[in-house]
Amino acid sequence: MLPLIIRPEAELDIESSALWYERQQPGLGNRFVNVLNEVLVRIADNPLQFPQLEKSVRRALLPRFPYGIYFLPEPNRLVILAVLHLRHHPDTWKRRR
Repeated sequence: MLPLIIRPEAELDIESSALWYERQQPGLGNRFVNVLNEVLVRIADNPLQFPQLEKSVRRALLPRFPYGIYFLPEPNRLVILAVLHLRHHPDTWKRRR
């Protein structure tokens, strides 16, 4: 299992999304974070199971929520670049490389 490094921009993505869901329905923000954490464990266990988008960046999709986790596998760690709603412009994560 490789260590995960979550960039500050991705932390902000997570926080703002969880807060948005929590405002929609109490408890939904926590469910979002729980699902996200489950996918982060899967990424750490086997990052190559997720499709490569370009230049080594891969994306994992969250079940039940329309979000993708964009990450960069490095030799000794995994760098989480962004956690974005799938309606965001597809190039948004590229500015974070």
